[in-house]
Formats: sequence, structure tokens, C-alpha cells
Amino acid sequence: MSPEQALGPGQSPVSDSVIAEAADRLATAASTGVTCAPVRDLIGPDDIAAAYRIQQMFNQLRAHGTATAGRKIGATSEAVQVQLGVDQPDFGVLYADMQYSDGDVIPMDRLLQPRVEAEVAFVLEADLADGPLDVAQCRAAVAYAVPALEIVDSRITDWDISFADTVADNASSGLYVLGTQQRTLEEFEPVDVIMGLTVDDELVASGDGAACLGDPLNALAWLAKRAREFGDPLTAGQIILSGSLGPLGPVRPGSTAKATIKPLGTVSATFTVGATGPQQEVSE
Repeated sequence: MSPEQALGPGQSPVSDSVIAEAADRLATAASTGVTCAPVRDLIGPDDIAAAYRIQQMFNQLRAHGTATAGRKIGATSEAVQVQLGVDQPDFGVLYADMQYSDGDVIPMDRLLQPRVEAEVAFVLEADLADGPLDVAQCRAAVAYAVPALEIVDSRITDWDISFADTVADNASSGLYVLGTQQRTLEEFEPVDVIMGLTVDDELVASGDGAACLGDPLNALAWLAKRAREFGDPLTAGQIILSGSLGPLGPVRPGSTAKATIKPLGTVSATFTVGATGPQQEVSE
């Protein structure tokens, strides 16, 4: 099923020209570093089908030049939903050029309004395209998991987003950092993990596996079904960021963020000093 076919009750298709206008607005913000107005003025705040059409075109316009690496699930934690003002999960696309490794230095000029969250990242060893796509099938498809930081970001000024805005903006994705310690699902239960997130050695968030849709594997099963509905199922080798285990933490130039996710291990990144931060759209 394409995004256009996934229209909810009472929604009508949005024209291709409006989709293109919204995608161009986001792509311009991404390329110039000047944040933009929300896109809900073009499609409404709750038109999920139109928002995913924008997301697809936005990602094409950004021309990452690298392969698709996987997907991210957003807004799986109630705490994050409250912080962002949304009430359901969404998903976006991960590209290889968005990936960093544990301990890397991240240039702030790649970001506009970053926030950081701690997650369990799954790496798939089997496709999730056929069958019931339930938790049991998804569990069997996971090769291993690693601790991860997702640096979420918004092209929209002051994070003034509705659900449609964040979906259109590739689920407010920025970059992600993968830890090096790999554990299979025979070695740990994702629902049992305990998370602590520090920024500059100050605890800014805590949580557990149950905060992620009740279990990170529930989030993976949700994504597998949604990805198939949208005609682009999950495949072996992909990285899946399963969603935040607790609230978002702020980062700024010079910050070091570190997530401890027991028993997976730790993952950290430092953000370069000297960035001036995003410019904001000026209304006339």
C-alpha cells in the first residue's frame, strides 16, 4: 500500500504540487541551515498519508548519495510524545551518511536544533516482508542489538510541530551513533534494559525498555507492519532504531552525551565547539 492509499477517514488526497512545495521547504531548510515554517499549513496537522508522501520526496531532494541503512521509529516513549506534542509513533529513513560510531566527534554544522535520546538498535539478519510480522517473527529476524544514541533534529523553527510536521520531516531525524558491544536476543531481553542518559556528566534522562511501546520488540513489529503497508518492507542487514527509552536531552556545541543501557553497554559522542546554531525564518 502506498502512502496515498493509506488515507484515513475524511481525508482527501493532496495534490502533487502541494507535496512538492512542502518537501522543498524542508529540503531548503536542511541545505541552508535556516529553519522553516511548519508544513501543516499546506496539508493540515493530521494528514498522515500526505506527510509520508512529503517525507519520501524530502528524502529524495536531500540527495544523501549513500545507501539506505535502515529505519528509525520515533515517539515511542510517552515522555517524548509529551515533549514533542504528538500522540503516536512514526518512522523515518536512516542513511549511511547519518551514522557515527561510539566516541566520534559530531560536527554541529550538520545539525540545526539537536536533541539526543538513548535507544536499543536492532540489526536484522532476515527480511520482514511476509508472514504475520508479530513479535515472535521479529525477534527471530534480529541478528543482534547494540546501544545507540539518536540525535533527533527538526528543520522546523523552534520544534513547532504537529504529528504531520514531524512525519514529513523524516520523523525529525538527524544523525545516529552506534555502540560497539553486540548482544543477541538470547543474551538479553530488550524490555528489561535500564537506561541512563548524561550530557556533560549530568543525568538528563532515565528509563527502561518498557517505556518503548511496552517493549522495543513491540516497536519493531509495529514498524515491520507499517513498512510493508507502505510498500517498502524491512530487509536483512538494516539497522532499526527502536525508539527512545526515556525523555530527550539537550545538546549544544562542546557537549558530550553518553547513554548507559544495561546490559547492552554504553555509547557516547561529543559535539564540536564553535557552531553558531540554526538561523530562523524571518517573517515579513
